[in-house]
Amino acid sequence: MAREIVLFIAASVDGFIAKEGDDLDWLHETEGEGDNGFSEMYESIDTIIMGKKTYDYVVSVTDTFPHSDRKCYVFSRSEQGSNGDVEFVNEDVIEFTKRLKQQDGAKIWMVGGAELLDAFMKEKLIDEIIITFSPHILGSGVPLFKAPNPELSLTLLEVKRFNQFAQMHYKVKH
Repeated sequence: MAREIVLFIAASVDGFIAKEGDDLDWLHETEGEGDNGFSEMYESIDTIIMGKKTYDYVVSVTDTFPHSDRKCYVFSRSEQGSNGDVEFVNEDVIEFTKRLKQQDGAKIWMVGGAELLDAFMKEKLIDEIIITFSPHILGSGVPLFKAPNPELSLTLLEVKRFNQFAQMHYKVKH
């Protein structure tokens, strides 16, 4: 059985994951509850995949890499090898991910960013979608889903409230 890829991400009510210029400050303005469901999702995964821009952002806002307890792959056109926390992947994103899904292990968290998510959506590689909506309408920015995408049917698994955040958990019907 193939491993599942989970998208766990925050978005504005109008569907943006960042303001223009990749600004995420608006997310920190919202009063949540606990870790807004992060720990529950994190316990279900053993592997993380992300793009280089997302990785650069994470290391710029943290003192130590927060995911060194999981296998972490970063897709990059420039970085190579491993730095102890992550392994940089320079090969085709889709082919690498399809092979990764066939390996033994738990779920895989697709952290971001927008380019990687777009490629995964177009190839129907996302198996679960957990979107935590922040009570903001940004009007513009980086869209959660870039058109055009294939039509996907989802099954709603759960709805949770974390103070001002609303989280929707879906299973993708393949």
